[in-house]
Amino acid sequence: MFDKQDLVDIARTPMPFGKYSGRVLIDLPEEYLLWFAKKEFPAGRLGRLMALALEIKIEGLTGLIDPLRHGNARGYESAG
Repeated sequence: MFDKQDLVDIARTPMPFGKYSGRVLIDLPEEYLLWFAKKEFPAGRLGRLMALALEIKIEGLTGLIDPLRHGNARGYESAG
């Protein structure tokens, strides 16, 4: 299961290593995420976010993430 913050995070978190280092998770190529799914996603939160990004891509829902990219998504921002 995921929460609203997970959606914001896949829209804004850069990949910290590898071929696509620096690219936001939702912008990683589907083939790259599928490769990780076959091998094994990284442990912890990063792996969970990558798996969620893959599911969103497979279901064709990437358009839902676009409004979350730059901090203009009402209700998804934490106060302060």
